[in-house]
Amino acid sequence: MNAIALSCITFVCTSGGALLGMFLPGHRLSTEDKDVVRLGTGLIGTIAALVLGLLIASAKSSYDTQSTQIRQMTANIIVLDNLLKQYGTETSDIRNMLRRGIVLLADRIWRENSSDSAKVAPFAATDASEAFYAKLQQLSPQNDAQRSLQARAIQISTDIAQTRLLLFAQTGNSVPIPFLVVLIFWLTMIFTSFGLFARPTAIVIGCLLIFALSAAGAIYLILELGQPFAGLMEISSAPLRNMLPPLGP
Repeated sequence: MNAIALSCITFVCTSGGALLGMFLPGHRLSTEDKDVVRLGTGLIGTIAALVLGLLIASAKSSYDTQSTQIRQMTANIIVLDNLLKQYGTETSDIRNMLRRGIVLLADRIWRENSSDSAKVAPFAATDASEAFYAKLQQLSPQNDAQRSLQARAIQISTDIAQTRLLLFAQTGNSVPIPFLVVLIFWLTMIFTSFGLFARPTAIVIGCLLIFALSAAGAIYLILELGQPFAGLMEISSAPLRNMLPPLGP
């Protein structure tokens, strides 16, 4: 589900629960009953706070991991191109294939070319990448230096392929919807208890709406960090696309 839509649902549920609590007969409860409600709310609030903290930390860690993988892939591609350049002029075709492959790779990762990427299984290598790897292995080194460069280039291309598979394996939000439903239910119960013993004044209602907006913002942050290749917190594809200048004629 869209992060903004789910955050709006959270805001409506929590703010609605708070307003509903103000119209419940909370002031008629005895002192013992109020203590039970407060203790139960404190327990749910503690659990919800721990869960929110863990989810935000996990989503941020996943976001940082995939951002690091993109930077590592970018660095490996630059190193690979330099190795091919050092090998000699016979690698010009391979270097051109590398540049074309970068565009296809970025399109698949950021899902900007959905019509083409839908035809290929997420974990399957494209024809362009297989052709590049075959060309790389078909090089005929004439001396020890070229043999060393070819071996290093093959190893780096293998590392790039492994990183690509990791990125596709991590695609999609890892927070299950039923888990979020339970969390939103907890937050709704907490906000209902907030309004249960409060009088419906303008200041109280305004504060509760701000608190509800903050809770919805936490849900939005979790979902956005879980989708690093889309949304407002999207990792930029420009460094990956533009890292290699075009080869001259």
